Amino acid sequence: MLTCVTKEVIMTTPQTIFDEMSKRLTKEKAQKINTTYLFDIAGEKWFVDLTKDQDWVKKCDSDAQCTIIVKDSNDWVKLANGDLKPTMAFMMGKIKVKGDMSLALKLQSLLS
Repeated sequence: MLTCVTKEVIMTTPQTIFDEMSKRLTKEKAQKINTTYLFDIAGEKWFVDLTKDQDWVKKCDSDAQCTIIVKDSNDWVKLANGDLKPTMAFMMGKIKVKGDMSLALKLQSLLS
């Protein structure tokens, strides 16, 4: 009998989420989205530049086409792990978006 075990990564901190995002991104995904994001998670900032061929995720502050602000890092962890729906989080004021709202809608593909 052949058993296949899928290792699911449990993301418990913003840092592990962005580390995992960096691992999951491909040149093809980056080219498809082709934009820049700034994530402000409880005051810590990560810049995701999908206009480049590699090295997309950096922990720094920079101008971006879309800025995602999450005041509580636990909410970001819940969002990344699928325990909090993005639309619900937005409606509840747990996340805020500055810039192009249509780019925020593409975020799920970054986390998958």
